[in-house]
Amino acid sequence: MKKIISIILAAVLFTALTACGSSAQAGTTSTQAVTEAQKAAAESTTAAKTETAAAETTQKAEPESTTAAPAAHSDVLVAFFSATGTTKGVAERIASVTGGDLYEILAAEPYTSADLNYNDRNSRSTKEQNNKSVRPAIGSKELSLEGYTTIYLGFPIWWGEEPRILDTFVEKYSFEGITVIPFCTSGGSGIGRSGPNMEALAGSGTWKEGKRFSGNVSEAELKSWTEGLGK
Repeated sequence: MKKIISIILAAVLFTALTACGSSAQAGTTSTQAVTEAQKAAAESTTAAKTETAAAETTQKAEPESTTAAPAAHSDVLVAFFSATGTTKGVAERIASVTGGDLYEILAAEPYTSADLNYNDRNSRSTKEQNNKSVRPAIGSKELSLEGYTTIYLGFPIWWGEEPRILDTFVEKYSFEGITVIPFCTSGGSGIGRSGPNMEALAGSGTWKEGKRFSGNVSEAELKSWTEGLGK
């Protein structure tokens, strides 16, 4: 009987030890799995931090702002102010026959039809032309005259002279080393003293005598004029 009991106890003890071993092994496996997961997460976080640091370093290495290299341009500029589009058409044809660049002098406050009513003594343009000290603001982008040797400067004739916004333009820039050639459009009035007026205000540049054109002047006429300026 004692032998049987001993055998049973031995069996029970063996079973218990086996169960404990399995449990310990399972616990060890579980712990290893958690440890490996934590290690993988830590490695992932480290990699992310490394990538972020690299990106920040790259950003710091780049300049805060970049300026595009200036595009190559002609040495001839055709700058013009055109309230109704007539002078613009002539300016485009001059640019075509000279290979020049175009620059439109835009008013910061555009002129309306009412502003241009020369029969109204109280219209904006009438008041401006009657006051030689008025300087309407220019709304077009800043202009660099670097590299230009010749400028054709176009405008409509208002009350026998250049519009006051042309005075704003010539006072704003230096024309040192540049030949300036005024041209105007009108229904019949000549260019008058517009050229000398602007030359005095500019105080720099070599100014040629200007010329008046009708709005429908041909490219052939303009080409003949521009080519004859150097003679």
